[in-house]
Amino acid sequence: MMRSKAKLRKMILDRLDFSREIPDEEIKEIIDELIIKESKISGISLIDRKRLRQELFHSIRKLDILQELIDDNSITEIMINGTDEIFIEREGSIMGYGMGFESREKLEDVIQQIVAGCNRTVNEASPIVDARLENGSRVNVVLYPVALNGPILTIRRFPDQPIDMEKLIEIGSITREAADVLSALVRAKYNIFISGGTGSGKTTFLNALSAYIPKEERIITIEDNAELQLKDIPNLVRLETRNANVEGCSPITIRDLIRTSLRMRPERLVVGEVRGEEAIDMMQCLNTGHDGSMSTGHANSAIDMLSRLETMVLMGMELPLSAIRRQIASGLDIIVHLGRLRDKSRKVLEIAEILGIEGEEIRMASLFTFQEKGETEGKVCGILEKRGEIKNDEKLKAAGIRLSGS
Repeated sequence: MMRSKAKLRKMILDRLDFSREIPDEEIKEIIDELIIKESKISGISLIDRKRLRQELFHSIRKLDILQELIDDNSITEIMINGTDEIFIEREGSIMGYGMGFESREKLEDVIQQIVAGCNRTVNEASPIVDARLENGSRVNVVLYPVALNGPILTIRRFPDQPIDMEKLIEIGSITREAADVLSALVRAKYNIFISGGTGSGKTTFLNALSAYIPKEERIITIEDNAELQLKDIPNLVRLETRNANVEGCSPITIRDLIRTSLRMRPERLVVGEVRGEEAIDMMQCLNTGHDGSMSTGHANSAIDMLSRLETMVLMGMELPLSAIRRQIASGLDIIVHLGRLRDKSRKVLEIAEILGIEGEEIRMASLFTFQEKGETEGKVCGILEKRGEIKNDEKLKAAGIRLSGS
């Protein structure tokens, strides 16, 4: 009978000299030697030998069974609910993986390896942390006592090559006409906010939109976890928050980074996501000469995003609601709302222009709205229809840009 993978792993570890740097090839040679011996005893097939070799190497040098999932480009989300329950998302569908970690200790070792790789700390005293993998994947960890059914690990995997606007047009997420309008608005330095629910593609869309920023500008990105993949911008500064840790390092928040970025001569700020009180600092930036800035936020619609921004500003500063609405109406120019439809496709559902204040309410007008036309073979059919022209065209005129049809 073949010995368990755990016993083979222990035999390999016992033979390794951890007082020095051990190359991968040396580990593989020891694994091969032990597998050959085991094959003679247990009669393991060639296919099983190859699989066992990979699993043993991943368990020692990589992220155990998680490594195979991370290396699979077709998987967009990995959800680990304790040692045995692993789910993956592939092509918009969630399914069970059918494998689990050999022990809770091994899963916790993998988690510690991930968070240590980006200088984060997670333990029972501080059981929640956001981190990232080397390939840029977003990681969220929740440990006991907060997570009752064991360590919870959620990984959002992004494409190795960022999805650009041409690809979004090709897959039907946006029309060419709408993309051309957004291209002109970005170049003309309109302040743009991208809203949508979880998994609607906000970060992907922000990446695609950022490609229209002129290459000669100085851009500062601010994120909880560095996920944005802005390309071909030479004068780019990337900032990331830091959690407090047991060594006594104080936390550095989005608010701290927005404030310090203003002393770094930015032409535009790109804030990965606004979730709370940092909204007040963001709004102040938009109102103090940093045109062309962009950010994202969670909301169910474009109009809901305005309400959420009001609430988030109030979290950071006690201001009259009328003053908050004036700040938002003055600072924001465009809201792009994304959604995930019932067929799991991601679409731009609305592009809206902020027109200002009327009475005590923020006025907004739709430039494009997604209209569903039915369903074909389980796929939602529809088109992003044009509803109107840009009313506030001063920035377009100042940039010397004319929209076709205007």
